[in-house]
Amino acid sequence: MNRFPFVISVLIGLFASTASFPWADLDLHIRTQREVRCRDEEYRSGNICCLNCPAGTHLKSACTTPGEKGQCEECEDGTHTQHANHLAQCIQCTQCHSDQVIFRPCSHTQNAECHCKAGGFCDPEEACESCTKCSRCKKDEEVVRNCTATSNTECKKIPTQSNSSSGIVEAIVIIVSVLVGLGIVGALIFCCMKKRARGSVGNESKAELHVQEGRNEQTQRGCSGFIFTQSLEDEPFPELIPVNGVDSLRKCFEYFEEVDIDYYKRFFRQLDLHSNVIRSKDQLPYEDRIHELLNVWIEKEGKDASLNDLLKALLKFDQRRTAETIKEKALENGHYVLASKSF
Repeated sequence: MNRFPFVISVLIGLFASTASFPWADLDLHIRTQREVRCRDEEYRSGNICCLNCPAGTHLKSACTTPGEKGQCEECEDGTHTQHANHLAQCIQCTQCHSDQVIFRPCSHTQNAECHCKAGGFCDPEEACESCTKCSRCKKDEEVVRNCTATSNTECKKIPTQSNSSSGIVEAIVIIVSVLVGLGIVGALIFCCMKKRARGSVGNESKAELHVQEGRNEQTQRGCSGFIFTQSLEDEPFPELIPVNGVDSLRKCFEYFEEVDIDYYKRFFRQLDLHSNVIRSKDQLPYEDRIHELLNVWIEKEGKDASLNDLLKALLKFDQRRTAETIKEKALENGHYVLASKSF
């Protein structure tokens, strides 16, 4: 009879401990998953960090042991990856157009490079959908620089007798204008000297000093009208340093939704993404489209991916206001800090 209370108390204790254990384990799992931070050369799979697959391969299945590679598979012919990655499939190689020749063939670790055939060119700042025929200089022009695969022919007018005469006339006008200007300055200096000489009561050396001061003052006053101010567009753009590596860059993706929808394709072409890759995201909403293409760009660039390169791409086609907005948001939210140099 005395054993019955003891047995009851033991059973209650066991029930309480086993009932609380799963909650403790769940809390530990949540905290562990939240605290996982992977290095730039790694990616997160569940609550562990796996090493990226090397260039020329893609990820087939993630690792099961932290710090190891998962199962990587070599790119198929006609596809490539230039950097370490964890892409589910390799990127399609660029296909040269009929008016182009293969300058560098595609391999598993680098994309193909196409050049225009002789007689055509493509601007390297634009996506080369088709080559433009090289221009020919007119009869009254001469070749300054021949057409290349990336630039058009440059021509200049051949100097003629009439052009030479007009050049002489222009030179004479310029000389006369300079002389008139010097005459006005000389007259102002003379008036200033004469005025100071009238009011002088000291000796000759003192008067000379006053004249010199007057000349300096007049020269300064005359030059004050020629001060030029630098426009905002010419100011150097500050370089940004990430607070937390590539993680800081990914947190700035949403800011690029500021890029005008009419310019986003040109923006990603500036980042060397192929037109086929850009078009493959057309069915997505605009915000998702931007995020997906930025992810592809990061996988392509690897460790070299930088917010500064994205901002430079915007500046190249006069989207400085958008670049300024993205920069301010990155700084305000603590993802980046200013470096001491600019670009």
